[in-house]
Amino acid sequence: MLEPTSALTHLECSFCGQSQSAEEQATICPACGKVLLARYDLAQAAQTMTKTAVAGRAWDLWRYAEILPVRDPAHRLRLGEGGTPLLHADRLGAELGLSRLLVKDEGQNPTGSFKARGLCAAVSRAKELGAPALAIPSAGNAGSAMAAYAARAGIPATVIMPRDAPAAMVAESRVYGATVRLIDGLINDAGREVREGTAEHGWWDISTLKEPYRAEGKKTMGIELVEQLGWRVPDAIVYPTGGGTGIVGMWKAFAELEEMGLIGPKRPRMVVVQAAGCAPIAKAFADGERHAPLWEGAETDAPGLRVPVAIGDYLILDAVRASGGTALTVTDAELMAGMHRIARTEGMFVSPEAGAAVVAAERLRASGFFGADDEVLLFATGAGLKHVDLIVDVRE
Repeated sequence: MLEPTSALTHLECSFCGQSQSAEEQATICPACGKVLLARYDLAQAAQTMTKTAVAGRAWDLWRYAEILPVRDPAHRLRLGEGGTPLLHADRLGAELGLSRLLVKDEGQNPTGSFKARGLCAAVSRAKELGAPALAIPSAGNAGSAMAAYAARAGIPATVIMPRDAPAAMVAESRVYGATVRLIDGLINDAGREVREGTAEHGWWDISTLKEPYRAEGKKTMGIELVEQLGWRVPDAIVYPTGGGTGIVGMWKAFAELEEMGLIGPKRPRMVVVQAAGCAPIAKAFADGERHAPLWEGAETDAPGLRVPVAIGDYLILDAVRASGGTALTVTDAELMAGMHRIARTEGMFVSPEAGAAVVAAERLRASGFFGADDEVLLFATGAGLKHVDLIVDVRE
């Protein structure tokens, strides 16, 4: 059976609308410095990416190849990404007052987090375009995912992480053969070092939303969720948000699926949850702003939420507002309690970021933002086994 082909046509700036070729290395819009998005001939894609055709394909990310950016199937890297379970959380839902609570367990991806999706797509496309070397700033999971896919592709990789990144993720990146540099500071400081090193070392920068293809891999979370629900969307998605690529990607996916005739116009309410010690998007939402200034003194035990500035801030905030969603914060104590709670009630050992989603769902049910019968989807973005250093004995 022939593998489906990509309907990629060009890149388009999400802010000023300028178009450019997708056939060479791309970072951010050369005109305004904002996020570039991949665009497709969706009419062409719809001819082969039908519900019936997709049902017969392998359960991995490339199931949706028509609206993914890699043209030659030989460059589509595979480590088993995608196809993560959508689980009913009845016991947790009963405690939270939500009768239709679902959890998408992204910790079952390669390298133990949702980052595998974005880095699979980005590294595959970089390989197809001939990248000589890759570099990424990371709080942990993105770095180890990039290192894994770079190893799969045979491309040299450099990962720059804050010195306090989880030890498991530092070790994982190194075992895949990446050069790992630990720095004083946060992920934005690591990003500056990557940018400064691109000219000297010939790296292709794979930073969040500073290249157009990580969002394409992340959007498969939304496509896959829709398919698992019988080609419909839930009432709400609660998403632990750092750089926000997942929200940007899923929102884009829903628009593409509607244009292809695979879903209708309904959208889930998109809910951003951030840590109280690093909440630029939640603050901008509360302030009615479209852009989120740098959060000074960012601090949280959830490394994926320790992102003090996001280049895609306007895209995240636009999606939240257009969907009738909201943004809120939780404390570190609360998110750790949420992590323990979902483990105790459902047998899911999730990351602290996912613990934040549990707390957010409970708070939104208590406030009446969610009704008891709303179908609410929590994204468990990573596996708790990568955060065992945070676990203390809480038995009485």
